[in-house]
Amino acid sequence: MQAAFIQGMGIGGSLIIAVGAQNAFVLKQGIKRSYTLPIALLCSMIDALMITAGVAGLGHIIESFPTIKHVASFGGAAFLLWYGTNALKASFVAKGIEMEQADSADTFKKAVLTTLGISLLNPHLYLDTVVLLGSISTQFDDLHRPWFGAGAVLASFIWFFGLSFGARLLAPIFTRPAAWRYLDRFIWLTMWSIAAAIIWPYVAG
Repeated sequence: MQAAFIQGMGIGGSLIIAVGAQNAFVLKQGIKRSYTLPIALLCSMIDALMITAGVAGLGHIIESFPTIKHVASFGGAAFLLWYGTNALKASFVAKGIEMEQADSADTFKKAVLTTLGISLLNPHLYLDTVVLLGSISTQFDDLHRPWFGAGAVLASFIWFFGLSFGARLLAPIFTRPAAWRYLDRFIWLTMWSIAAAIIWPYVAG
C-alpha cells in the first residue's frame, strides 16, 4: 500500500507541476491574493474527481470515443486563445499589484468560472489525470489501486495550495508595473503555446 501511495504522489506531482494554463492562472491569482482558498480548493477537487474517475476506469471509455477528445480539444484551444489574448492586452496597461487588487471586475463569480474554464476546457486535464494516471494505475491490483489514486490526489492538493498561498511571497516584486507586465506576457505565451500544441495535430495531420 505504501509503495502504491508513494508512486501515486510522485507520478501525480510530476504531471501537475509542469507549467500550464491552470498553474499560470493560480499563480497570478495567488500573487493578487484574490480568492486564493476557493481557487486552490476548486482546482484540487477537480483533479481529485478526475484522478478518481481515471483509476476507476473512465480513461478506457474516453479512448473508445475519440469525438469526446476532439470536442474538448477545440473548445479548450478556443478558451486558451481568448484568455491569452486578454492577458496580452492587459500587459500593455501600466499597473501594480495595488491596482490589480482593487479591480472591481475581479469578482468571486468570475474567479470561479475562470477556474472552471481553465481546468475543464483543457484536454490535458483529461489526458494526464483520467487517461494517463488511469492507465498507470492498472499495474496495481484492486487493493492497491485506490492507494495509488490517493497519493496522486494528495500531490494535487499539496501543489495547488502551495502554489496559491506561496505565490503571495512574490507580491512585493509585483508592486512594480514592469513585473506585472512580464507576468501577463508569460501567461499569454503559455496559453497560446498550449492552444497551438492542441490544434497542431489536426493541422499537421
